[in-house]
Amino acid sequence: MVTNKIKELEAARARLANLEQAIASELRAELASLPAKYGFASAREFVVAVTAASGARRGRKPGKAAAGGRQRRRRAVITDETRASVKKLVESGKTGGEIAKSLGISLPSVQNIKKALGLVKKR
Repeated sequence: MVTNKIKELEAARARLANLEQAIASELRAELASLPAKYGFASAREFVVAVTAASGARRGRKPGKAAAGGRQRRRRAVITDETRASVKKLVESGKTGGEIAKSLGISLPSVQNIKKALGLVKKR
C-alpha cells in the first residue's frame, strides 16, 4: 500500500518536472517573439524601447526615495557668487536658515562659508 503511494508520488513528480519544462520552453518562445510582434528588429532594440518607455534610470529602482520618503538633494556647487551672496545676506541681517533656503544650499554650507569669510561671532 505504501509502495503504491510512493510510486504515485514519483510519477506525480515526473509529470510536474515535465510540465515545468514545457512551461519554460513555451515562455522562452513567447518572449523571443515579442520584439517582432511589436515591430522591432532585435531584442536589444526592444529592451531599449521598453526601458525608455518605463522612465527607469540606470542604477536605481524606480519610485524609490531616500530614507524618510524624501528625495535626495543634489550636491550644491559653492561658487564665488554663492560666497558673495552669503556675505551680502549676512550683512543684511538674514539668519543662516533664511540664507540656506534662499540660495538652495544647506545650513552647514552657509556656516562653513561664514566661517571661511570670518563672519562668525566669537563666543
